[in-house]
Amino acid sequence: MIDAFSWIAVLPELVLLVMACAITLLDLLVKSRLRTGSFVLTLITLGAVAVLQAFYANTSATVYGLSNMVVSDPMGNWLKCFSALAVMLTLIYGRAYAGDRDMLRGGELFSLSLFALLGMFIMIGGNNFLMIYLGLELLTLASYALVALRRDHAQSTEAAMKYFVLGSLASGLLLYGLSMMYGATGTLNINEVFRVTNSDLVNPQVLTFGIVFVVAGLAFKLGVAPFHMWIPDVYQGAPTAITLMIGGAPKLAAFAIVIRLLVEGMLPLWFDWQQMLMILAVASLLVGNFAAIAQTNLKRMLAFSTIAQMGFVLLGLMSGVVNGHAGFAANAYSSAMFYILSYVLTTLATFGIILLLAREGFESEEISDLTGLNQRSPLYAAVMAICLFSLAGIPPMVGFYAKLSVLQALIASGSVLNLGIAIFAVIMSLVGAFYYLRVVKVMYFDAPAAQGPASEGVRAPLGTRAVLTVNGLLVLVLGILPGGLMILCARAIVQMLSA
Repeated sequence: MIDAFSWIAVLPELVLLVMACAITLLDLLVKSRLRTGSFVLTLITLGAVAVLQAFYANTSATVYGLSNMVVSDPMGNWLKCFSALAVMLTLIYGRAYAGDRDMLRGGELFSLSLFALLGMFIMIGGNNFLMIYLGLELLTLASYALVALRRDHAQSTEAAMKYFVLGSLASGLLLYGLSMMYGATGTLNINEVFRVTNSDLVNPQVLTFGIVFVVAGLAFKLGVAPFHMWIPDVYQGAPTAITLMIGGAPKLAAFAIVIRLLVEGMLPLWFDWQQMLMILAVASLLVGNFAAIAQTNLKRMLAFSTIAQMGFVLLGLMSGVVNGHAGFAANAYSSAMFYILSYVLTTLATFGIILLLAREGFESEEISDLTGLNQRSPLYAAVMAICLFSLAGIPPMVGFYAKLSVLQALIASGSVLNLGIAIFAVIMSLVGAFYYLRVVKVMYFDAPAAQGPASEGVRAPLGTRAVLTVNGLLVLVLGILPGGLMILCARAIVQMLSA
């Protein structure tokens, strides 16, 4: 049934759908090399949607629509708002890069980005297995096309093929798990799944098998070990602008469906999925940090870094329920949300620097390409250093408080096992600091190349430089004053749990 609440709940998605179609058609009339008209219209759309979502989130209202198939709650609205802003920054940073590589010839970058964001919105707001899966497929199909956007480039097309094959496998695992959950509970509605799994009316073995496949599918989407194989190859092979597109905002959507499926739908089965998340988290911290040390390619190093960072997110998600008591849930899940938001904010600036350093015929993907960056561009070197310090968890950057909040959630649970995992996570963070600080050393203490693209200064439009500077400053300011973002996350999670 479509009522007034349904229109309110899906209004941002409708705006995105209409504007994505309109921009696709209007782009036929745009002739400029950088597709200025399509670019400006896309930014206006993203800004309007972000403002609308922030307004929804500030009302603190939870609205169900389309016969409870979608939900508009503060957690989802804030995640949608930040997703729209992340896509906006990605396009600002990547426009010149894409133009130099003939990736704007048909305006597909803008329309596919909007469709990908629409998929994220549907995933974040899905209150039904079918809606979540449809959103996931819309996002992944648009992402496959974006990775292959540079179709005359062998490495990009190879990355797109790998992404497609492994992404299809992940979708199959998730779909199979959801179908088993449907078979066990007789419903696709997440609220109903919670009610049924909280009773004694279902076969626990079928549920357990379903959870195994669901968690495996989610692990693929988050890119955590041992389901991480696609991350390094796709990050390295995709054009850098697209790497940022798939490595930024989609992480927020992946976090949302983990919350929707495991917390809102299957919290009574916490004992099964928390153990799996714990194993995935430990494996990710190990694989991500040690593999990143051996990398010389910057994008590949950041890919393994992402695997380790997602391990930290899982640590927050696995510490919500202890011995059947959910008293720590709000603290644990809000720490995970704070972590994922700070990670995406930092990643945007990190890849933004790589995009600005790249130019036509030069990708700036190797760590050695950053040699002596401080002498060539002190501003970019400072922003990059702030981001790397944040990813390493060095105070006072926002990444330090993100790691601290997750560790506090683990220790506050009072579990001896969680305390041991917290100590292990600290040791892995120290290991990770090595490869982040190695890049800082290359930028500040190594002499720049005598000649070649890596010896030249960095040129970028004033607007892009300003946005990148603000992005880097936010990583620092939110580290000094993290209270506002922490309160936002805590309120959003508390309202989600009480709905």
